[in-house]
Amino acid sequence: MTTPAHRPTHHESSFQLSRQRPQPSGGSFALARKARNVLQRVPVWTWRVLMHSVKASENSRFNVDPITGVEYFHDIDFVGDGIRAHRLDVIVPHGPGGTTAAGVGSPGALPVYVYFHGGGWTSGDKASLTKYCASQAEGGMVVVNVNYRKAPRFQMAHVLADANAALAWVRKNIAGYGGDGSRIVLGGDSAGGQIAALLTAASFRPELARHHGLTPAVPASDFKGLVQHCSVVDFSVFFEKGFVLSLNFVRMLLPGLRPGGRNRGIGGGMRGGFGSRFASSGPGRLEALRKGAGFLSPIEWLDSRFPPVFVTTSERDFFYAANLNFIARLRAHSVPVDSLIYDWDNSNTEHTWQQNFRYPESQEVYRRLHAFVRKVA
Repeated sequence: MTTPAHRPTHHESSFQLSRQRPQPSGGSFALARKARNVLQRVPVWTWRVLMHSVKASENSRFNVDPITGVEYFHDIDFVGDGIRAHRLDVIVPHGPGGTTAAGVGSPGALPVYVYFHGGGWTSGDKASLTKYCASQAEGGMVVVNVNYRKAPRFQMAHVLADANAALAWVRKNIAGYGGDGSRIVLGGDSAGGQIAALLTAASFRPELARHHGLTPAVPASDFKGLVQHCSVVDFSVFFEKGFVLSLNFVRMLLPGLRPGGRNRGIGGGMRGGFGSRFASSGPGRLEALRKGAGFLSPIEWLDSRFPPVFVTTSERDFFYAANLNFIARLRAHSVPVDSLIYDWDNSNTEHTWQQNFRYPESQEVYRRLHAFVRKVA
């Protein structure tokens, strides 16, 4: 059994951050904070309403005072179909004299940090993560900020296909922005962290890739690290009594029967498989759902080939237990793990606090992330 952390931790050692005066908290989870003790099994539609209500304010609040020491390339269509879900941004640090840090084929090419936003798979947009990503570019990396199609209209196989297409674009084009496509670190917060972790696992677990109908665009050897901010890395927590989110969050990510009997699943192993059982009633439906959730849960696909991981979470995070489970499983497989875990006393560290640059806890995440990328990539 994993015991709660009571201070930020670094590998197996611990250190105490200087106590900062708590700052006012805001963002996507303000309502959840007020109702934390009564929130159980929040339905998907409630989540979507909540996220939609805060989207505009997050975009402006998280991006005030833009970072000027980087160059921005916005809304690159990485698929070619013109939809916003298939757009990405590239953010490049300035070199000496204000020039781009490195050119095409330059021996000084930088590691590449590819980031997927969160939002419960149903909402969110790369725009609100612009300053977060620029903050990482300042640390000496080329950052790629990615959009993707969302549930409930699309399932996990579609989301992974989009993430994989973004990586194919990176592999083909990132040298033109000063990045080294053979030194990639994937990252994400919440649902975005799950996408990054599952895509990493699919790169060296062919049975997982086949299940989602995926041909990995990047070889596993090019993934040098993985960054996880309050990520959904262990789906077993969804099945625990009283968990904050309903099981429909799991169901919507799996292929099922649509009105008129149409199945939107695109994954090879998933097509026409578990979906009908999720949509039906019967004594085996919960077990079938657990089985399907296993193909969504990164923790189920770990082994010693996984790249080093940097995990940030807190006791205030809805997925705190999932992250502790993930860390323990990584260490059991001898995968190097760097972790930054805050206790309940750090009032700024609600779920995905890392997006808000104002918090000293976020700035500590950025410093540690820069050091992690320098070490692994």
